[in-house]
Amino acid sequence: MTIDADLLGYYRAVAETFPPLLYDADAQAVRQRFSDVARTFARPRPGEIAVTDTVLPLEGRELPARFYRPAAASGALPLLVYFHGGGWVVGDLDTHDEFVARLAIDANCAVASVDYRLAPEHPFPAPCDDALDALLWLAEHRSRLGFVTDRLAVGGDSAGAHLAVVAARGANERVAGLVGAQLLLYPAMRRQFESASCIANANGPGLTNDEMKWYWAQFLSGAAPVADDVRAFPLAEPFERAPSPALIVAAAHDPLYDDAFELSRFLQTSGGRVELIDAADMTHGFGRIQSHSPVAAAHMKRVAARIGEMLR
Repeated sequence: MTIDADLLGYYRAVAETFPPLLYDADAQAVRQRFSDVARTFARPRPGEIAVTDTVLPLEGRELPARFYRPAAASGALPLLVYFHGGGWVVGDLDTHDEFVARLAIDANCAVASVDYRLAPEHPFPAPCDDALDALLWLAEHRSRLGFVTDRLAVGGDSAGAHLAVVAARGANERVAGLVGAQLLLYPAMRRQFESASCIANANGPGLTNDEMKWYWAQFLSGAAPVADDVRAFPLAEPFERAPSPALIVAAAHDPLYDDAFELSRFLQTSGGRVELIDAADMTHGFGRIQSHSPVAAAHMKRVAARIGEMLR
């Protein structure tokens, strides 16, 4: 199936508005362009959502976070802790604001979007440490924050999905069953660039193979992890405990398409329950730009409804 025409129209509009970066652009320039594109093409946040900015007081640092609660919901809600995508280098609470708001509404749950530290200023393992520590802090303070205490999910898109898998594993190793569900959108799982999907979708749109190589290089630009460190390479070692049930979303026109299926097989082999939604006409990052494509919005409505069911 070909790429959705509305998505292609969005990518054309971006290319016409923003010139490509120079080949030697640094992380700050890439970050700024990502933010500028997101701001220029953003649609208004849905009105039926209550939003609160906060700061998570973790050991030795504070992380900005944003709570989303459907305005029509009554009583305490289950919580989904969410980590934005962006190759561990770009993205923030604002670039994913509309996307997370829609997720909270359509899943009928509360979402805590966490703004973890970014590479290369804070390379591995800093983003992974932030994800786990933020998840544990939010789990511990659920009652005080007004969320139910018996249902907790974690999620993310792209590199954020990588952090979600790492955080869920670390949390459940500390408290068995703490995380009850995972939402993993077009996850970045493997530092390899020669799979069939990497080759077929090497030039994007949405993400290119060369961009993914650059993101991995920034993420791992500090002390090199050992090959079996599951914080860097989540598929390196089997789980000690069965992983949390997972809803995985794959985009067919994405270099990371094969990563989604590899993760699905890995979780199932480790004893986890997995549902995989294969978005045949979508590109990497389609969830964040769903307001530009009715087909992408329909995919995400289905995804959100299903994770909401899993939380309940």
